[in-house]
Order: sequence, then structure tokens, then C-alpha cells
Amino acid sequence: MNSTKTQAPQRQRDLELIVPGMGSDHCAGIINKTIGRLDGIDQIETNIAKHKVSVRSLASGPDGEALKHAVEGAGYDVASVREVGGRTFRVTVPGMGSDHCAGIIKSTLARHDGVQTTSTNIANHTVSVVVGSDGPTENELKELIEGAGYDVAAVALEGDASQEEDSAVEEAYLKLALRRFWIAAVPTTLIMVLMMFHMFWQPIPGYLAIIAVLGFPVVFFYGGAATHKASWRSLKNGTFNMDVLISMGSLPPYLIGLVGFVYPMTSFIEMAVTIMTFHMLGRYLEAKAKGKASEAIRKLLTLGAKTARVEREGEEVEIPVKDLAPGDIMIVRPGDKVPTDGEVVDGESHLDESIATGESVPVYKSTGDTVIGATINKEGRLRVKATRVGGDTFLAQVVKLIDEAQGSRVPIQEFADRMTGRFVPLVLVIALGSLVVWLFAGDTLRPILEWGAAFLPWVDPTAATPVLAILAAIAVLVIACPCALGLATPTALMVGSGVGAERGILIRSGEAIQTFKDVKVMVLDKTGTITRGEPKLTDVVPADGVSETELLELATAVENASEHPIARAIVDGARERGIKPGNVVDFRSTGARGVSGRVGESTVLIGNRLLLEEQGVNGLEALDKSLSDLEDQGRTAVIVARDGKAYGIVAVADTLKDESVAAIRAMHEQGLYVVMMTGDNERAANAVAREVGIDEVRAGVLPEGKVDAIRELQEKYGNHVAMVGDGINDAPALKQANVGIAIGAGADVAIEAADVTLVRGELSGVVDAMVLSRATFKKIVENLLWASGYNAAAIPIAAAGLLHPMIGVVAMTVSSLSVIGNSMLLRRRYEKDHR
Repeated sequence: MNSTKTQAPQRQRDLELIVPGMGSDHCAGIINKTIGRLDGIDQIETNIAKHKVSVRSLASGPDGEALKHAVEGAGYDVASVREVGGRTFRVTVPGMGSDHCAGIIKSTLARHDGVQTTSTNIANHTVSVVVGSDGPTENELKELIEGAGYDVAAVALEGDASQEEDSAVEEAYLKLALRRFWIAAVPTTLIMVLMMFHMFWQPIPGYLAIIAVLGFPVVFFYGGAATHKASWRSLKNGTFNMDVLISMGSLPPYLIGLVGFVYPMTSFIEMAVTIMTFHMLGRYLEAKAKGKASEAIRKLLTLGAKTARVEREGEEVEIPVKDLAPGDIMIVRPGDKVPTDGEVVDGESHLDESIATGESVPVYKSTGDTVIGATINKEGRLRVKATRVGGDTFLAQVVKLIDEAQGSRVPIQEFADRMTGRFVPLVLVIALGSLVVWLFAGDTLRPILEWGAAFLPWVDPTAATPVLAILAAIAVLVIACPCALGLATPTALMVGSGVGAERGILIRSGEAIQTFKDVKVMVLDKTGTITRGEPKLTDVVPADGVSETELLELATAVENASEHPIARAIVDGARERGIKPGNVVDFRSTGARGVSGRVGESTVLIGNRLLLEEQGVNGLEALDKSLSDLEDQGRTAVIVARDGKAYGIVAVADTLKDESVAAIRAMHEQGLYVVMMTGDNERAANAVAREVGIDEVRAGVLPEGKVDAIRELQEKYGNHVAMVGDGINDAPALKQANVGIAIGAGADVAIEAADVTLVRGELSGVVDAMVLSRATFKKIVENLLWASGYNAAAIPIAAAGLLHPMIGVVAMTVSSLSVIGNSMLLRRRYEKDHR
């Protein structure tokens, strides 16, 4: 991240670049450094998983074209540039039938200050134009292109560049990589067949000329050209990307091979084309494997509905989901996907919310309940009022969160960044050193080859010294490509965040993954975290000679007239027992102390003991023990009196969530010290703590005091404290904790304050998230150790002349694929550790 200080605030603009070739942290570092050299840059963020570079610049800073030019100057092609918040127009130009026509149109549009980027597709005669807030309108675009001499058939607003468009860019890059590989593979295969025939069967007249002609397009055109172009731009810019090593490993061998036309010597052309072809294969396989690793986010993108049925003037009309507005009434039929987040206004049904919660059991929904976009209606017809649309929906938030997680950095990655930043120059020095040493001390080093020839069939101790020098130098270049090191972290984050999303665990950053593994203390909010967050009727204790039904009938008749949460809990609990509220007259409330009214011919008084004593109620002493026991259990108990005589006790409590006891037990099994922090009174807090097995209770803590309490625990136990809360009133404490965990439910996900969000709202997800974090970090460490160990071992072997360059380029590709493959095993590791 780079920043530029200014004397006064300036307007800023946010730009996004899609760079398909940015496949590792090494590449991202080069691009970050290149853009950072430009004046007016305020912030740079790279997302390797999405091949995206986000740049915030001052209004006086570089525009999209300048950024594109800078990145391409560093050796990386830019697929697209857009201004965040800008608009994308798709213009159909039937007469644009060649690159010349496309060039004229692009240069015409580029003259308009509001045009950010322009891309043309000659095959379907379309121009995609991204414009900023001050950019041209549809009519102005049409006038500009027609002014250049081309008719415009249509101009359509596509809207902001989206995740789907990013995925389309990745798909196009994958197809291009495959096409480049096949164009290189066909002549290379023919060359290898000719080589085998020439060496082991019968010499082929003009063999050198034949392979030189066949190999020329492989090394210099199409796939080779893109690699060399990137290498040249990288070197010219003073940076060293991985293409430099491939160019150095393929161009010199081909050119040296041409010396055979004037001076008898070993041909290296076969080696040059093989290196380039395997490089193309490696690029394709990496792109394909990384695509599988990030499959989770693409799955999410396909889950949303494309159209919605809405009510318009009394009729049902089908419209695109992107045209929905808050307040629209949507009709969701059985089997339909809910188009966007909303609230049920009519109907009842069960919805499959597995996309949000990972839970396969359908959830009952009726009037007043919230529903999540992309969930599936199982049976009933629902009328749903749209409440969130576009980027505000739950699905959009999840995609954004995964996007952030996959593009985030892990502190351990700083080690890899330092290595890769110096790696390529160091490799070039080692390769040059190997060349020089073998040229001048080849005879001294031959015993190494004689030893290696005993078990390495490609080692030839009898080869000429210049040949050995060239082989050693090229082998160092192709074996040392640090792709695997750069892929170590992002691929593991891709898979880990995808696995978490499928199970309702959203981990926001790589830093949280590394920190989570060291957590020793887990702080839990009580209300809404351990408990349900709403009072429930728990106990009905009638006086002697009174039945539970009689007691509840009196209580519900009076409490039904009250809106107090305790009253609602009593009424709802009675209904669950089949008791409907009766009629009450002369209803009165005495504030927080109680209520009264007439039910039939009886006067009923409900409240605390102090109120009933003041009213002279008899028989309270018989209920003292029951009242005391209930209060010790953290219950809120009220006494019911009828005509001046105690009739019994009704108690409510914020009940435990079903999984709380098991979840806290699992935390203890993970070695965690569990603290409950609540604003509730100490007696209620201790009652809950005893029931679930809490190690330490901190009661009566207000929201502003929770931050200080977290700091105190951090000082006592080190910076290894995590906190679980509802993500709203606990936001400051979640931020203060080393890992903040927001526990939500469905669409009510508070993601801004937390490092981890548990969508299902179940406390058991805390241990799931910890296991996933540990498994992900373990994969990152394994990848880094493998990648760095591979290079540390391979480079000396190559420099010693024991590694043929063709073997080296295969090993380089296998190394990168092994890192990706190891990351993809994370799913299996998580499931194993979770059992």
C-alpha cells in the first residue's frame, strides 16, 4: 500500500485493473511497486485470486490508460480497466470489421476525458466502453463513433463491471492459454519425433534447418512472443518477473543452436522449444487448477435468480433481478429462487437456506419473517417485499467477503515476498556464474558428472565444456522460477475461504487465519450468543390447590394486554401449551413493577413480591422457596394473585441455544479458556455459566466497558484473545480482540466489525472456524516449505550440471501444480480434523 500526503483533501477516484497474468505474490509485488512510482497514488490493493488490482488515486493522479500503460510496462497484460462506480456501455458497430477500424474507434473515444477504457471485439462487432461520472451519455457515444465514420446499431448500458465479468475474463484467459499451448505443442512434438529418429535410427538430411523452421514460431511467435514481450517490458521497467527466466532459458539455446549452420556443435533448438512448450502447458494447468481452487465463489455467482415476478398495477410481471427496487412486492412460487433479500408479507412455506447457513433442513417462513435472496422456496406461494437489492444483498456481501479473503495477505507471506523480490536477480547471477565457472573450470568439475552419470541417464560427462556450461546455466534458469513460492499463500486462501463459505463460515482476512491458530482465550457475549436473546416461558409453579392451566389462564388474560417482553413471553408460552388468552377489563400497568385487571369476576394482580406485599396479598410465604430457587437459576419470576391471594409463580428466562453446552465443551477440548462477558446481573450470568460450563464470568459489563475488559485479558494472556458477539453493540470489543467473531443469522450478518462471521448463528461454528483456520494455515506453511525447499535443493543440482534443462522445466511445472494440489487437499484435511 502506498500513500501520498497532501496539504488539502482532493477528490479521489477508484480504478480496478484485471491482470490475468498476475498469478502470485511475486507478480503482485512487481505491479504494486510499478504503480506506486506514479504520482498521485493514494492506495493500491492486489487480489491474486481475482487477478485484480484496485487503485485509489487523487483526481490529479493517473487515469485508467496511464495505469494500464504502467502495468504493461512491467511485463503484464491488462485485460480491462474500469472506474469503480462508473458505467459500462456495449456499443454495436456493424462496420467494424478489422483491427484498423477498431483502432480508429478506440482512438476517437480515447479523446473524451470521461472515457476510462475501451475494448473492441471484431468478431461480434461490439465495443465495450467504461465511462466515469463525467463520461459521455449513450447518445454522445453514438455521436462520437458516427463522427468517426461508423454507423452505430445499438448502445446498451451493461452496468458496473461485475464478478460475472471478472469470471468471464478468467475463462477467456484460460482458453487463450490452452490455445497457446496447442500451437506450441504440435511443432514441438514433431521436432521431438524427428530428433529421436535422427539420433537413434538414421541421420536426417537438413535436420538442423528443419527443426529451426519448426521451432521458430514456437519460440518467437504467439506463446513465445507474449513471454518475451513481458520479459522485455519487465527488464525495461527495472523489475524482474518470472517470464525473464523463461526467455533467458529459451532464446539463447535457440540462437546458439543456429551456430550449427557455420560451426559443428550440439543443437539446443530442441531444448528451447521444449522449454517454451512446457512453460505454456504450465501456464494453462496453473490457470485451470487455480480456477478449480476458486470454484466456491463462482458457485455462489450462479446461485442467484436472474428474473423476478413482481406486482405491477395488480398484475404479475417478470423483470430482470437487476431492475428490482426496495419496496417491490415479489411473487415467489414453489420451486422458485427468492430473487433478492426481503420480508414475507403474505403466505407461508419452508425455504432451503443452505446457501446461507450450510444447513440442509428447510426453514419455516411466514408473514413478517426475513428471507434471503437465492434461497429456494420449497412448497407455498409467498409474497415478499424486497428490502435489499444489488450490492446490499446477503449474497453480494458473502461474495465480497470471500473476494476480500482470497485477496488478503497472511503475515507469514512477508517472508515469501522478501524472498521472491530478490529471487530472480539472484537466479540470473547464479546462472551467469554457472556458465563462467563451467567454461573455465569444466575439466575440474567433470568428476561430478562422472559420478552423476551412474544413475542419471541424461548426464553426459564426455560433452564439450561449452555445451556443459550452457546446459548448467539454462537448467538454473528454468528450474528456479519461483511460481510455486508465489502460489503458496493465495491458493490455500482460495480453497480455505471457499470451504468456509459452504459451511456458513466467512473468514475475512488472511491475518485472522494466522492469528486464530494461537488463540488461548475465547470471550463470549451472553445474550444472542450463548442464549437465544429473547425470553421464553420456562416455569409455571401454582400454589396449593391451583392447577397450571388455571394459573396460566389468569396470567395470559392480563398479560395479553401488555406489550412488555416478559408479558409476550408468557402469552406465547401459554399458546404453545394450547391456552388462548381470555378477556380482561380495567387493565392497568404499574410501570416496571407489574400489571392488573379484571378477568371475569376476579381481580388479578401480577408483579414482583414488593408490589404484591404493598397490595396486601396473602399466601406469599408459601411461594418464597420456589421464588428464591427460580431467581438463583437466573429466571425472571412474577407472582400471580387472584382476589388478594397468591395463586402461583410464572417465570421466564433467556434460554440457552440448543448447541451452547456442546459448543463450549468443544472449545475446552481445543484447549481454550472460556470467558462470558455480559451486561446482565451477576446472579443471572452465573446461572447461565454453571449450566454451560464457563470458566470465568464478567457480569454487569456495559458495551463501552467490554473494550477495557478485552484489553485486560490481552495483558493477562498475551495477544491471544478472541471474542464472539452479535457484531452490533459488541462492535468495539470485536475490533479490540485479536480475532473478532460475529455470530449472525441469515441476512442479519454484521460483517464490518468482525474478522470471522458465522452465518448460521450457532456457537458451534466457532470451533469449526478455528479448525478451518488451523488447517488453512497449516497448508500455507506446507506450501511455503515445499516451494522454498524445492528451489533451495534444485538450484545447486542444476548449477552442478546434474539437471537437464528439459527435466528442469517439467519439474518447475510440477512444483507449481503440487502447491495448488496440496491446497486443494485442504477440504479433506478440514473434514479429517473436524471429525
